[in-house]
Amino acid sequence: MLLYLRLLKESFGFALNALRNNKLRTALSLLGVTVGIFSIIAILAAVDSLDHKIQEDLSGLDKNTMYITKFSFGPTDVPRWQRERFPQTGYDDYEFIRRNVPNIAASAFVIFGGNETIRYEGETVSGVNITPVTNEIYEIENLNLEQGRFYTESESVTGSPVIVLGHDLSESLFGNLNPIGKQIRAYGRKLTVIGVLKKIGSGIGDSPDEKAWVPVNFVRRFQTGGVDGIPGAVIVKPEKGVDLGAFEQVLKQKFRNYRGLKADQPDDFFINKLSGMTNMIDNILGTMNIMGWVISGFSLLVGGFGIANIMFVSVKERTHLIGIQKSLGAKNRFILLQFLFEAVILAVFGGLVGLVLVWITSIIASQFTGDFKFILSIPNMMLGFSLSTAIGLISGVIPAISASKLNPVEAIRTGM
Repeated sequence: MLLYLRLLKESFGFALNALRNNKLRTALSLLGVTVGIFSIIAILAAVDSLDHKIQEDLSGLDKNTMYITKFSFGPTDVPRWQRERFPQTGYDDYEFIRRNVPNIAASAFVIFGGNETIRYEGETVSGVNITPVTNEIYEIENLNLEQGRFYTESESVTGSPVIVLGHDLSESLFGNLNPIGKQIRAYGRKLTVIGVLKKIGSGIGDSPDEKAWVPVNFVRRFQTGGVDGIPGAVIVKPEKGVDLGAFEQVLKQKFRNYRGLKADQPDDFFINKLSGMTNMIDNILGTMNIMGWVISGFSLLVGGFGIANIMFVSVKERTHLIGIQKSLGAKNRFILLQFLFEAVILAVFGGLVGLVLVWITSIIASQFTGDFKFILSIPNMMLGFSLSTAIGLISGVIPAISASKLNPVEAIRTGM
């Protein structure tokens, strides 16, 4: 054991000596390892951080929630020309589903919000995503209020001129004032603020902190030609414990009958499941991981060749010393391990530089991304360390073997 510790110490000394004596050559050779480790760990950290943020944003939603609309949330075999002919999902569709499909815990109708301008006295906020939706969205999306309340079923049905604001939107309009009961103008009409949501932070798509919610029937009262021609969706949350496959089939069949579709006619709507969207996101993240590995692999390959080059040069420079060591009784294994340790130490040094750069980058990036935090996990750091070690072993094998097989007499003569 002491022999190997001594060998490790000597190899570490040789590695440091190589760094000191050949700074530029060593730095350029280790750059590939550093860039490769940095690229891989940075991509893995970014993907992990994005996955963590998505899971956090969706944590309040039931993944069994279904969205019935003319659009597909993921890839589909239905040609575009056919999808464009599908009728919009309207309020009447929502009423039918709510009253006729069993085992529904909650349902809502939403119109995909457009950008509007909101005014309060001298304050104006443009480009606000106002979402007209029925009151059940409060339960389905598990929204949390900081002040006031959400609109009731009665207010939703009658289309009362009330509005619920996101946290940041409320601050932009009212500052430190209490917004509850204040009247603002949107859609060219007056609405009363009845609630403000707790700060959520940036998420998928538009931040909820900058959005607003109004009863869908409020918009239906004055929208030219109604809202049935505007993209909308029926949101359905099944009861817990129901067979989701059977529930979806019942929902599909009843809605087909409601729309008068014959048995040989294809569906003119999509039932999008939230779980399907999360699976699609997982596939995208997986593809990003693979692409990151492929791109970073080229840097690691270059880094491996660089370390091998250093080791071949080191063997040539120390041929005389190797001959002396072998003439004094050093075994081939001792010489082999000596150069392997040196290659691993060089590679790990490059990998550690890459990890430090990732750590610094993650800290800097987190300062500019608000609520999105980069996560540099211990498993990813261990992966970087392991990859560095593996690169050193692979790159140093051939030079180490060539060094261990040198004839001591020839080695001493060559080095003189």
